[in-house]
Amino acid sequence: MIFESTPTVIGHRGHGSGAPIPPSAAGPVAENTLPSLLAAVAAGLSWVEIDVTRTADDDLVLRHDPTMPDGEHLVELTAAASGLPRLADIFDALPPDVAVDVDVKTVLADAVDDPSRRTGALLLPVLRQEAKRRRLLVTSFDPSLLTFLRDELPGVPLGLLTWLRFPLWHAIPAAAGLGLDAVAVHTASCGLEHPDTRLPPLEQCVDAAHKAGLETVVWCPTAETAPDYAAAGFDAMVVNDVPGVLTAL
Repeated sequence: MIFESTPTVIGHRGHGSGAPIPPSAAGPVAENTLPSLLAAVAAGLSWVEIDVTRTADDDLVLRHDPTMPDGEHLVELTAAASGLPRLADIFDALPPDVAVDVDVKTVLADAVDDPSRRTGALLLPVLRQEAKRRRLLVTSFDPSLLTFLRDELPGVPLGLLTWLRFPLWHAIPAAAGLGLDAVAVHTASCGLEHPDTRLPPLEQCVDAAHKAGLETVVWCPTAETAPDYAAAGFDAMVVNDVPGVLTAL
């Protein structure tokens, strides 16, 4: 079992992507940073989500996009030059009772670089060590990375992320067929905000995932829709509006 209570609320990139952190009037705190992660914990969350990708010097940093704001490709920069938080430093600074959903972003260079330099190979020893200290869930849009980690990192739960409007009737069998532990889908795949007559009732889809041995995660419900996803039986939801969703649930 990945999540001890359901639905577990997970802070998206910390306290939420672009979400202001009260009571400060200074505006949003940068996502995928320690202050944002700690703000999510202070708001009452036991789980946070981070994005991880690799750099030119074979380090791992927190960043959602493959490029920096000026357009430079992160894989061509060293970790120091990027100025981004290093994954190892974040793990060391985050209290060990905080569980982490590690969203792994593979890069184009993973297709051609030596296997030892690819994102999965760099991440493996870090996760192997960190799993001794805290609860982890590793998710990715890249099924090849997940199958690599499945074979090399037994005991750490893995989840398949799917794109916006990716059909649930593909996502759930794919995650089950890959031998994973969870499936994580966007709200646009679920038929609540964007009705899809081809989709079975959402409760039926979630039930099928559970019968297949998968825990279910949805990203990113609003405070208004979060109760509907809870009613459908989702095990967890990755959210931007942390206080709003907590209140709604």
